[in-house]
Amino acid sequence: MHIQEIFTYLGPDLARVEARINASLRSDISLLNSVNRRLRAHPGKQLRPVLALLVAGACGGVTEDSLRFAASAELLHNATLLHDDVVDGADERRGVPTVAKFLGAGPAVLVGDYWLVSSIHEILAASHESERVLRILSQTLLHLAEGELLQMEKAGKGDTTQEDYLRIVYGKTASLFEATATAAAISARASEEQVEAMGRFARQLGTAFQIKDDILDYSETSAALGKPVGIDLKEQKITQPLLCALETVPAEEAERWRARVTQVAEHPEQIDAIVDFVRTHDGVELAGKVMDNYIADSILCLDVLEESPCKQYLKDLAFFVGDRTV
Repeated sequence: MHIQEIFTYLGPDLARVEARINASLRSDISLLNSVNRRLRAHPGKQLRPVLALLVAGACGGVTEDSLRFAASAELLHNATLLHDDVVDGADERRGVPTVAKFLGAGPAVLVGDYWLVSSIHEILAASHESERVLRILSQTLLHLAEGELLQMEKAGKGDTTQEDYLRIVYGKTASLFEATATAAAISARASEEQVEAMGRFARQLGTAFQIKDDILDYSETSAALGKPVGIDLKEQKITQPLLCALETVPAEEAERWRARVTQVAEHPEQIDAIVDFVRTHDGVELAGKVMDNYIADSILCLDVLEESPCKQYLKDLAFFVGDRTV
């Protein structure tokens, strides 16, 4: 199954979500409109609105609130990216200069705030359970901030544990997947059993998605595609492939490799050695098995749903997350 099949299936509803997003971002400030058009021209994977629409469809049908919550999730996701680019000092996002790069950090933060508030407005305009979904969103924002700050705290220390890593992954990635699916199920008036199951499905899926991203940072396939390898290491982040590789060697040797991560800022030449260590100690393959377990667990959560095209596409989406190369 190619992901484009899902986009084709959801085409009309995705177009309506796009219209909601564009309407939410419309302003009489020409600079803001210009920046928003530039950002909308490079929308990314759009997995969150796809997830929302499939969950709503599988739980009873897409409603106007489903469209609003799908738009809200995408607006919030992009708001966090705008802020992340400032925090990380990133020059490029989705193949083009970041707002922070071409306008500066201050304007990038303000544009991110605008997208965030637009996300909230979409929820407040819903006709069903808007207060409940807003509470879910507020909790997600707390997780996002905690995940980012924990990652910053751990960067450079070299002491990230598996528990630390999974907490960072949940905060920065999986929590928004979970919130998106939970809100979508609520919008379709799903049973509480289904609402909880869809949240679990998306949490596992979001964790797998981030592990796959971290695998790609070490992948020879990514290198063959001309994509830079070792970006996380440049930021002194210890992720799943390195954690898996460290488990294959004695504790003393693992500590030496952790120490190398702490030296990357002063000795960037260490990156190639660490990448080679991960590859030769099966870190990529072992991380892939961890990811596969999360994907398998996510699919089990779908058992509460009746058979439908949307349920099948949710399964396909889970497999896509594991198979993607970008």
